[in-house]
Amino acid sequence: MSEPARPVERLGGWGRRAFLNFVRGLIQIVVAYAAGLPLFILTVLSIAFIPLGVGVFLTPVMVAALRGVTNQQRLWAAEWSGVAIPLPYRSAPVGPSGRTGPFRRLGWLLGDPATWRDLLWSLLNVPIGLVLGLLGGGLTLYGLEGVFVAPLVAQMADYGWGPFWMLNDWGATGYAGTFVLASALIAVSVPAGTVALKAHALFCRSLLAPTRGALAARVERLAETRSDTVDASAAELRRIERDLHDGAQARLVALSMNIGLAEEMLKHDPETAARLLAEAREAGGTALTELRDLVRGIHPPVLAERGLEGAVRALALSLPLPVDVRIELPGRTDAPVESAAYFAVAEVLANVVKHSGARRAWVQVEHDGRRLLMIVGDDGTGGADPARGTGLRGIERRLAAFDGTLAVTSPAGGPTVVTMELPCALSSPRTSPSSGTA
Repeated sequence: MSEPARPVERLGGWGRRAFLNFVRGLIQIVVAYAAGLPLFILTVLSIAFIPLGVGVFLTPVMVAALRGVTNQQRLWAAEWSGVAIPLPYRSAPVGPSGRTGPFRRLGWLLGDPATWRDLLWSLLNVPIGLVLGLLGGGLTLYGLEGVFVAPLVAQMADYGWGPFWMLNDWGATGYAGTFVLASALIAVSVPAGTVALKAHALFCRSLLAPTRGALAARVERLAETRSDTVDASAAELRRIERDLHDGAQARLVALSMNIGLAEEMLKHDPETAARLLAEAREAGGTALTELRDLVRGIHPPVLAERGLEGAVRALALSLPLPVDVRIELPGRTDAPVESAAYFAVAEVLANVVKHSGARRAWVQVEHDGRRLLMIVGDDGTGGADPARGTGLRGIERRLAAFDGTLAVTSPAGGPTVVTMELPCALSSPRTSPSSGTA
């Protein structure tokens, strides 16, 4: 038995569009007055209260609420009018413990130009949202009022009911004109309403999208990361070629030679032939091991089978020092992002083992809805600096290929905390996150 159609689906094409325009226009008005205007007032007051101390904690709450409204507006603009509005916000700072202090968070929010543009939008959207919302949804309603209510008023005037007796002199011509104008208004209300909603979406994009300067910086950054990615890929290919040439290929050549010599010595000197075959078998096993290690260096099988969480836990178990692992991922990322995240964590942990002198390390991986956050720390001697090498520059280039970032906090004497971020989405949701110690 088929599911009954909803009321809006029972309407014809024109009726459905008119109904949607009315609802969407009404939503814009309600958002402007019930959400945008109060948030503008409260945000301005919270900023004014910063010298009193309470604003330090109240302002981030108000800004987060305002961003929630503007993010919803971005979704509506894309869904209703096909106007895409990218997110312009800067990445949040992360402290050594994975948390951000109130003053640092406040500085990040107030230092982001997108915060002030959101605030300006919430104010300007009050009159603009009202006008365009009325045009988007009110034209149809006003036309329907002229078609159905005007004849009723005329009939009441004919009978002298209530205050409508004064319209008695209007006559049939006046009511007919009203009916014709109202019908014409209904006919144009749908395209006019659609144009009004699109105009509102374009207005929102003018304030809520990244500025041209930000886009230019973004393009320049992408050009730099593309060049770094190409160089890193070429270096990786050279490494693979070198490992194959100096390792597995050389052993396979020796294996072939030993087997050939064994064939020649088999009839005349069986003992030497047996020794050569034993050496060939050993060389074959070594070559196979080297090939497996090489494959793991390209894409570990455990990463494909168990995802980032399983691969990081397996990596932590293989290290010669205890590593506390806490991973909260409700799903998996795309394979290239997952691989970049794994190798970034692996390289940082390799640096911990080689250079830090640490007795203990820890790894935290989580996803906040927009980005993958990876934090690796240790209790070693500190002093890590990307400018001095130690593999951190390579990690930075690897992450930059996916618009990711790397930040290092490593004072002399330790501890060292490396924070890595990768913008990405998750798929394949899991039932629950897990945590533990490797």
